[in-house]
Amino acid sequence: MSRIGKLPISIPAGVTVTFNNGVVNVKGPKGELSQKVDPSIIVKIEDGHVTFEVDENSPVNYKQKSAFHGLYRSLVNNMVVGVSEGYKKVLELVGVGYRVSNQGNLIEFSLGYTHPIFIELPAEVKVESKSERNQNPILTLESCDKQLLGLICAKIRSFRKPEPYKGKGILFQGEVIRRKSGKTASAK
Repeated sequence: MSRIGKLPISIPAGVTVTFNNGVVNVKGPKGELSQKVDPSIIVKIEDGHVTFEVDENSPVNYKQKSAFHGLYRSLVNNMVVGVSEGYKKVLELVGVGYRVSNQGNLIEFSLGYTHPIFIELPAEVKVESKSERNQNPILTLESCDKQLLGLICAKIRSFRKPEPYKGKGILFQGEVIRRKSGKTASAK
């Protein structure tokens, strides 16, 4: 069995977890999430803990069942953490003239192209942009859904991927880009 799948998930105060018809629903102060679970995995909710077991009688092969065991445990754990604490990602725009602003969930980027880039975020994601003089603009995204937050951050990063020569682009805060030397350094 999966090492991760065997670990029980403790349910914090204020969070309710239910399992009906192959769907796990998690409700908490930050929101509500649901996840469909494969029939080869048995979900048990008791004593404030959620445990996952493999159904030995299912027709799915052993390797696939073991993979599902850890996968669904991790997905449900991310849901429990999300509805109780939430997830937060901070993006930093590094480059001359790079700007970001938002009105509600509509974000406007100025990234050195001939046109501004607009992106509309879903209602589950809270966004805040901060621009201070002589500092890189910062974009803060918060949500209870870890998958959705990661997808949105990946989409935003795709507008200007970090490049290794000048270190410009959209980076996660604290991310370090390995720098390369240009053509002149190797010509000697």
